[in-house]
Amino acid sequence: MNKAIIIGSGISGMACAVTLADKGVRVLLASPFPSERSQSVMAAGGINAVLSERAEGDTVDSHIEDTLRSGAGLSGREAVTGLCTHAEEIIRYLEKIGTVFSVDASGHLLRRAFGGQSYKRTCFCGSATGKQIVSSLVMEVRRYEAAGLIERRLWSCFHSALIRDGVCRGVLLFDESQRKLIAEYADALVIATGGQNALFGKTTGSTQCDGYVAGKLFMQGAELKNLEFIQYHPTTLETAQKRMLISEAVRGEGGRLFYNEGGKRVYFMEEKYGRRGNLMTRDVMSREIASTGKEVFLDISFLDRKEINRRLPEVRDLCLKYRNIDIAREPIPVAPSVHYFMGGLAVHLNHETNIRGLFAVGECASIYHGANRLGGNSLLSALYSGKVAAEEIAGRENSGKTPDFSAFLKEENNALMCMLASKSSFPVMYIRDMAAETMNRDLGIVREEKALKRGISDIDYDLSVADRISYDSSGMPYFNYSLPAILTLARATLTCALERRESRGAHYRSDYPEADPACAAASIVAYQEGRYSVRLDKEFAYES
Repeated sequence: MNKAIIIGSGISGMACAVTLADKGVRVLLASPFPSERSQSVMAAGGINAVLSERAEGDTVDSHIEDTLRSGAGLSGREAVTGLCTHAEEIIRYLEKIGTVFSVDASGHLLRRAFGGQSYKRTCFCGSATGKQIVSSLVMEVRRYEAAGLIERRLWSCFHSALIRDGVCRGVLLFDESQRKLIAEYADALVIATGGQNALFGKTTGSTQCDGYVAGKLFMQGAELKNLEFIQYHPTTLETAQKRMLISEAVRGEGGRLFYNEGGKRVYFMEEKYGRRGNLMTRDVMSREIASTGKEVFLDISFLDRKEINRRLPEVRDLCLKYRNIDIAREPIPVAPSVHYFMGGLAVHLNHETNIRGLFAVGECASIYHGANRLGGNSLLSALYSGKVAAEEIAGRENSGKTPDFSAFLKEENNALMCMLASKSSFPVMYIRDMAAETMNRDLGIVREEKALKRGISDIDYDLSVADRISYDSSGMPYFNYSLPAILTLARATLTCALERRESRGAHYRSDYPEADPACAAASIVAYQEGRYSVRLDKEFAYES
């Protein structure tokens, strides 16, 4: 293997890049912004691993079963076994490259409880675990960059893949400084672009993650999987800019949810589910909070201020900075918000899509989490998936002579130039905002057929407009050319939710409130000439 291109420089992209470079493969790591601005830095709570040192009754098998149970029958055992079995190895690697985990007085890694888990197995770096891991991986990337094995290219946006006869040969990148498309050829293309947060407007995630890449690849023939499974984080704080994540670490340290009624606190999760009620899986908690119809609070004020400062400094700071709330003295007003996407590009165990040479890793790849991700598994899957894809790519022969894409490049550049030369002005972001309103209204925590069909109708209208308008030429070409693919992804997501006529994991249908054993299968959606086809694939679910 001579060269691989990775789109996205968060944790999964960097993990893939350094593994490839370590095996002698040259890597182009392309992204619009530096790794320090990736969504990965927002990951707060921790990373799961059963450590042989002080496991305290926990086992890898228990981690596997918790993950499968959380995935509600849609997580493949073979994939999950690989993920959980390699967790300790990943933790030790992170320590080796300089990740600073929280430890006790004896120097042993501390672990906290996370929702849906049988044991305390979530290792953490205060409440800034993602930031610590990003910092460590950035230094590794720079080390390989100095050795000439990794080239980092910033201010470059994905435009489209170069695909011929079912094989991916590279990528078209939009270079913001030159304002033109550039073709880059490689033996493998790895997508590491996260979820589609911007599709829902204000969420806990980065608006950089808008789903365009998955939508464009979908239009180019890549299959998508399990799009209807969208995890709401039950505890987020409303601010003017976004929903701020109140990490599950707060509940892991003993935080309690309540609402006020008749001048008294009602600890509704504990009343319904017992002492572990505040650590139920995220889908259950989000539905329970929404069903109260009341303002809900999360209280950690009973914890000693010194312990709050030691264990939850980032949560303390964001509550004080954005809402002037002192969590050592008063509770935090919280509500559920879109947080993580279990669905994405359909990949096999080696993280390759149905298009040869096209891989996906991290949140944009649907493989480990089934119908609902287990808290603490996202960082683990980001690191593990990058490693798995890299090992597969490094072990392959070169893909042979690259076909001539010059005509395609000329055609795409001409289309882009026409867009940039447009004299009319249309607020593209207005359509994106309208689409986000539709998705939040009709694809919320609880869904039903009428709303889903209304959402599909609205997105179809947005798509018809997107095909006709002249775009804003004021300096936002990416927003212009990305719009149709983002809307196509929205349409595919609503279609998957409509077709799954049951409730499972993070997908809850009020008109089909029970799980249907016949539907214990992955939703695979394909696109051809404007048509969306969804199939339930049991073999795909169990394989990956």
